[in-house]
Amino acid sequence: MQEKGLLIVLSGPSGVGKGTVRKAIFEQENTAFEYSISMTTRAPRQGEVNGVDYFFKTREEFEELIKQGKLLEYAEFVGNYYGTPVDYVQETLNRGKDVFLEIEVQGARQVREKFPDGLFIFLVPPSLSELKQRIVTRGTESEDVIRNRMNAAKEEIEMMHLYDYVVENDKVELAVERINAIVIAEHLRRERVEPKYKKMLEV
Repeated sequence: MQEKGLLIVLSGPSGVGKGTVRKAIFEQENTAFEYSISMTTRAPRQGEVNGVDYFFKTREEFEELIKQGKLLEYAEFVGNYYGTPVDYVQETLNRGKDVFLEIEVQGARQVREKFPDGLFIFLVPPSLSELKQRIVTRGTESEDVIRNRMNAAKEEIEMMHLYDYVVENDKVELAVERINAIVIAEHLRRERVEPKYKKMLEV
């Protein structure tokens, strides 16, 4: 009896380093997660590749996918859409593979409604001043956008109660270790492994 894959959702306030932590997880040799690439209408940042970091879509293309019900979740954040293609996620979980989503907080709330048995991990900064410094260091945002992102981050941190685990991103390698430990523990939950052994007893 094949165990169904685990949907792992990594989320947290803008600028906390979700993308950096996710990349570090997938650079490990033993990582067996399938990464579900998000779609967005925002412009690519320097070094980002279409189909690797995100699927970059126009606003019109994105809104058509919403109408067709082709997104597991979507959200509009600081003037841009972000979303997750639904078919890929469901097919991969059914094949017994873990699917890793790195998404915004609004999107994670929608996924929780559709996949309540998913694993929801909230990434937090060591402090708000550290978070602001990370956003400023990007060098890609205006003062107005930085202010908006900080206000949004405070609201998002207040939504921490919607998650199963909270991981501080003080150092990327430590955050990666904590996330890996959480995933291992989730796979050993009694309710996940019990059906396999009940099936074994029927033989």
